[in-house]
Amino acid sequence: MSETMAPPQRPLFYRHALLTRLTHWTNVLAVAVLLMSGLQIFNAHPGLYWGQYGADADVGKRWLEIGAIPGPDGAMAGKTRIGPLMFDTTGVLGVSNNGDGVSTAIGFPHWITLPSARDLATGRRWHFFFAWVLILNGLTYLVGGIVSGHLRKDIVPDLAELRPSNIAHDIVSHAKLQFPKGEDAKRYHILQKLAYSGVIVLLILMVLTGLTMSPSNDAAWHWLSEMFGGRQSARSIHFIAAWSIVAFVVVHVLMVLLAGPINQIRSMITGRFDLGDAA
Repeated sequence: MSETMAPPQRPLFYRHALLTRLTHWTNVLAVAVLLMSGLQIFNAHPGLYWGQYGADADVGKRWLEIGAIPGPDGAMAGKTRIGPLMFDTTGVLGVSNNGDGVSTAIGFPHWITLPSARDLATGRRWHFFFAWVLILNGLTYLVGGIVSGHLRKDIVPDLAELRPSNIAHDIVSHAKLQFPKGEDAKRYHILQKLAYSGVIVLLILMVLTGLTMSPSNDAAWHWLSEMFGGRQSARSIHFIAAWSIVAFVVVHVLMVLLAGPINQIRSMITGRFDLGDAA
């Protein structure tokens, strides 16, 4: 009687250290709360400027403005202006239904802000608390990454990897949904390294511009305001950096879904990556 052959075990690779996994999921929470509470704060003055000043008297100087005007039928119509361009954003930006059937003029809709009702004070409390969570979590990741060599080996690209031909090859492979497999999946490739390095820079930029917007920090470290060209410029850069991180997250999640979500998410929870199903 022949013995039943056990199926061969699939090769597992320890891809993500515990520190990387803990800081990753802490960042997920912190960035989500910071975005939603930040939009609550933005709604208190839904316009952006360049330079030192920005107030209701400077409406004509806004490079971005989200608001509402009465439409031909008397209903409020959402309008978003970017520079000289005006867009009708009714149903998306400028007007929000607060849940009781009443439409109100507001920058971002209530369902994406924290809290959902207009409450600047509470939004600021959420924002400042999780800003410190982000800072401490980021410092933990950076120090741990430097000590372990993770940043040098896995995140920061070397000069050879930055060759245009190498970058172009990786772009074509991703466009064809040809993801690394087997041994090739044990390392990050150039697009991943550029994306992860870039998001670290964006997060640092978010922290610095956030500090610049604080009046007390502006008084103590005036060089920050000078570096960014004024508190209003810092606010604009803060806003742009935040939505750049959102764009990164969207692309990142899309790549996870296309490359095999079970394997990818499991590796960020347990650290174990299935090379036989690698992408």
